[in-house]
Amino acid sequence: MKRLVLVRHGETEWSAAGRHTGRTDVPLTADGEAAARGLGPRLAELGLAPGRRLSSPRRRALDTARLAGLGDGLEITDELVELDYGECEGRTAAEIRSDRPGWDLFRDGCPGGETFSAAGRRADALLGRLGPDDGDGDVALVGHGHFLRVLAARYLGFDPSAARRLYLGTASISVLGREHDWRTLSLWNDQAAVGR
Repeated sequence: MKRLVLVRHGETEWSAAGRHTGRTDVPLTADGEAAARGLGPRLAELGLAPGRRLSSPRRRALDTARLAGLGDGLEITDELVELDYGECEGRTAAEIRSDRPGWDLFRDGCPGGETFSAAGRRADALLGRLGPDDGDGDVALVGHGHFLRVLAARYLGFDPSAARRLYLGTASISVLGREHDWRTLSLWNDQAAVGR
């Protein structure tokens, strides 16, 4: 049975500060690099050895993949980039709410940014390209918090807005799999690599 192993990139200065980071290519912090190195041993502890590996082209994702030991044969795809936050890029939720009281990313989106519906279509296209669930071998997808949440929601058959209920920390591992005929969330937000 094929499982999808979702790996969120390690910490960056912007993720640590809660700044929306879409297209800006910020590097990992020293802690982010250390956590990314811890992902490889953690994948082994969980019995996960993805043969196929895909990554966002952003530096924080590529460096995480490499440090986690997922760099060999890495396929780089724009389908795994983070949501484009438009005018909200680089801003925290508190900063955005100072201009737009009551703002909610999942409800209101970002002016000039990608909608959750568009991100859902992108996730659907990627899932379709990965092939049937019952294929052989695990597939690692190294990417970003909000998009991986949308991808998980779509994999499970939910609206992209259900991603609001699926928090993902940095340097986390999650697994999407199957039980009988049903798609399942087998593991979510395992951050055991952080602080190793």
